[in-house]
Amino acid sequence: MDRRAFGLGAMATLSVSACASASPRFLTYEGPEVTSMVINKGARKLYLLHNERILKEYSVKLGFAPNGTKTKRGDGRTPEGSYLIDRRNPNSRYHLSLGISYPNSQDIAQAKAAGVDPGGDIFIHGEPKSRSEVKRAKKTPDWTAGCIAVKNEEIEEIYAMVNRGTLITVRP
Repeated sequence: MDRRAFGLGAMATLSVSACASASPRFLTYEGPEVTSMVINKGARKLYLLHNERILKEYSVKLGFAPNGTKTKRGDGRTPEGSYLIDRRNPNSRYHLSLGISYPNSQDIAQAKAAGVDPGGDIFIHGEPKSRSEVKRAKKTPDWTAGCIAVKNEEIEEIYAMVNRGTLITVRP
């Protein structure tokens, strides 16, 4: 085999394998509309609902200080209350993510009264991509900075099923 043919073959092989692992899968969903989501922090469960009917249930990981609601940036708590899914990020530093509209006006008012920054950037996301974060996540049951984490296969399903504007209620 001449060098040119070998080089072209090697490049094609590397290109195909890089494409296969570089991006998350985007599933499609054609079932009943997800009208709301409920997170039960105590049970570590996320429920996708169509009106009153549970469509899917997932186990979740929470912020590293899971008890109580988020009150300020860096407290490691997952917020409690009613929010909306306000953004979708296919290029997250975790495997896909859906943004939660925290802080809402009530969260901002409480933080202002306490003289603290309420924080932000709360997401439902998959597992970390970086090795150091993967190690940290495996060491403790609740490892996020306040987000809600699920397995990669599960965030792919959730990402396909949930639209922007979907109501999410986070309960203690």
